[in-house]
Amino acid sequence: MKIPDMNNIIFFILFFIPGFISLKIYDFLILGEKRDFSKSFAEAIGYSCLNYGAFSWLLLIIHSNNFHNTNPICYFIFIFLILFIFPIIWPILFIQALKYKPLKKYFNNLIPKPWDYVFLKREPYWIIIYLKNGNKVAGIYDMDSFASLYPVEEQIYMQQAWKLDDQDRFIKAIERSKGVIVMREEISLIKFFQ
Repeated sequence: MKIPDMNNIIFFILFFIPGFISLKIYDFLILGEKRDFSKSFAEAIGYSCLNYGAFSWLLLIIHSNNFHNTNPICYFIFIFLILFIFPIIWPILFIQALKYKPLKKYFNNLIPKPWDYVFLKREPYWIIIYLKNGNKVAGIYDMDSFASLYPVEEQIYMQQAWKLDDQDRFIKAIERSKGVIVMREEISLIKFFQ
């Protein structure tokens, strides 16, 4: 086995790792398909270059006037910030900027499905689910409830099932109910109430 050249390792760390960190944080914050990093290598390098471009002024300062010898602790702190901390911050700032109303109209929604949009809010709801077979399931969706999110197949767990009257009004909780799970393929319509 050939031992990698130290220059190649440093080059890899400098030009891949910051972009890789940014992509991982973005993927963590935004629902989506699992990223294949063998196909995102150039993208990670591109984001690393953007990171360095944004901090070119700082890189010039810390690499001039013998700064790294006169202030070694500050030098390593700045390098650590540029390599590891700001790549975490960039995707967070980007996502927050896209939520800003004047910018929102120029970009697609970051949330891939209405299902995810509703359930990511984590708001409590009274829910009536109309099934494809004509039946209805009603219940409370609250803090102990759960809904799966993209890219996983949608399922919903309501923490307590309720009975409905003929006009779809909630009458009372089903005795000893510990909740109900409904699979997406069984659902034709969902109504939410507060």
